[in-house]
Amino acid sequence: MLDPTDVVLLLLDHQSGLFQNVKDISVAELRANTTALAKLATLHNIPVITTASVPDGPNGPLIPEIHQSAPHAIYVPRKGEVNAWDNALFVKTVRETGKKTLIIAGVWTSVCVMFPALDAKAAGFKVYVVMDASGDPSEMASRTTLARFTQAGVIPTSANAVNCEVHRTWNRPDAAEIAELYTMVSPNYRAVMESYQKAQAVAQQQKKQEVTQPRKKQEVAELVGK
Repeated sequence: MLDPTDVVLLLLDHQSGLFQNVKDISVAELRANTTALAKLATLHNIPVITTASVPDGPNGPLIPEIHQSAPHAIYVPRKGEVNAWDNALFVKTVRETGKKTLIIAGVWTSVCVMFPALDAKAAGFKVYVVMDASGDPSEMASRTTLARFTQAGVIPTSANAVNCEVHRTWNRPDAAEIAELYTMVSPNYRAVMESYQKAQAVAQQQKKQEVTQPRKKQEVAELVGK
């Protein structure tokens, strides 16, 4: 299980240009899952490091949701390196967090995520890759990358699983905010929340009626008596 106190979230190359080539997951899902991770990190004070591959070129800028949802995120510029782990400043920034567990997501999974994931694993980090907060040009590319991850000891996971592992218990003051994250990674969870809230409202209404009905009966009896 993930230890939230020993985690840093790396969001790599979630760029608008690269998103146009993602075919193994819908762009809407990819953006929602990535944003949910950023919000989760903010809720739990998890460090976030972002970077982009030639953002001034055709790869495009990072999607704005990431830094909007995680204003504490640190952006590390690169000098053209395809592999973020080849950038000394990026590796230095990761090491300075003092965390030994990396949660990585990015576009493309087979390149922008896989290269630094393998290097970080070789450097002694425990590495998780969030497959549905990452995207590839084809399902074949995604499947072969997943196989390579597992062969190398990199742990594949999902945005929902990360949320659950960090969440751990509903007995916490930010439970409502965490519930909202579930609606991002699983939109139908909104229906679960709505049905629960309606059931709670009905139960409260029944309690009020149980309290007021005996009182009304007593008032009627008193009027008859007079």
